[in-house]
Amino acid sequence: MEILEAHHRHKIDAPSGTALKFGEVIARALGRDLGRTAVYERKGEVGERDSKAIGFHSVRGGDIVGEHTVMFIGEGERAEITVRSGSRATYALGALRAARFLKDKNGGLYDMQDVLGLR
Repeated sequence: MEILEAHHRHKIDAPSGTALKFGEVIARALGRDLGRTAVYERKGEVGERDSKAIGFHSVRGGDIVGEHTVMFIGEGERAEITVRSGSRATYALGALRAARFLKDKNGGLYDMQDVLGLR
C-alpha cells in the first residue's frame, strides 16, 4: 500500500492529516500497527520494500486544494482510490456541519465520524 497526497504550496505539514487517517484505518483493518509499518518517503538505496509497509508520499505545489490516492499494489495489478477536492468550499461546508452538530452538545471529544453519523 502506498498513499500519495498533494496540496498547495502553502501547506506546512506533511503528510496531511487525511493521508495519515487513511493509513490508520487501513492499518487497523489489516491488524497492523501504523507506527511500525509506516514509511515516509524513500531516498537512496533503501532495500527491498517490506510487503507490510504502508508508504506515504507528499507533494506540495501551486494551488492544489487537496488530492489523496491510496494505491493497493500487487504483482501485475494495481487498484487505486483517489479523492480530489476542487474547492475549499467543501471544507467550509464540513466545518459548518460540524458547528451545527456541536450546537447542543455537552463538552466532550468528537470527530467527523460523530458529525457524519458513522459511529
